[in-house]
Amino acid sequence: MSSQLQAAWMIFVAEDRQPKRILEIGCYSGYSALAWYEGTKSTGAEIITLELSPQMIAASKKTFNTNKVNDRIKLIEGPAGESIEKLTGAFDIIFVDANKDGYEGYVKQILDKKLLSPNGIILCDNVFARGLTFGKDSFNPYLDNAVRPYWTDCGKALDQFNTFVASDPRVDVTMLPLFDGVSQIKWKVGIRDQMANEANGMNGTDGRNGH
Repeated sequence: MSSQLQAAWMIFVAEDRQPKRILEIGCYSGYSALAWYEGTKSTGAEIITLELSPQMIAASKKTFNTNKVNDRIKLIEGPAGESIEKLTGAFDIIFVDANKDGYEGYVKQILDKKLLSPNGIILCDNVFARGLTFGKDSFNPYLDNAVRPYWTDCGKALDQFNTFVASDPRVDVTMLPLFDGVSQIKWKVGIRDQMANEANGMNGTDGRNGH
């Protein structure tokens, strides 16, 4: 679950980037979706959020009903991979905060289906995995032993994900030392421009003067 500080950062990002559509992979209690909602009041962005857990689906629905945000937030239930496969159109912000062993598959699906808009950004949360993504010698002495096995497994999966996204020739990535690590992923300039030109062509413009 995102902290209040992280939610404030998310609102800042949304207000700055002015997205029209946001995709969230991993809804949990619905708190992060509320942050996206708050940050997009000026654009009236559509927010689609995916969740598998029946417990978290129930919690999210309660959050959305209580805060009266169902006008712009759509909760899709079921496995994220299946839900992503059915999505169409492009999203300006995609926030990934789900099962860590699924990050690589989800981001690959997003890129393969071109669900990220030409100037859009993917934000992947928890890429530090409490400091356990930095190879076999990673160790966090302050981590509760009760959750250490879980985060150790997450660290292995996210280390693999970080390697995957850094080597994907379609995108650029920056790993920010914020919260538990946030990766920013965007299309490389050449691919971005090609996608923008294709979109302009579909809209009947030549990509230069709008005619």
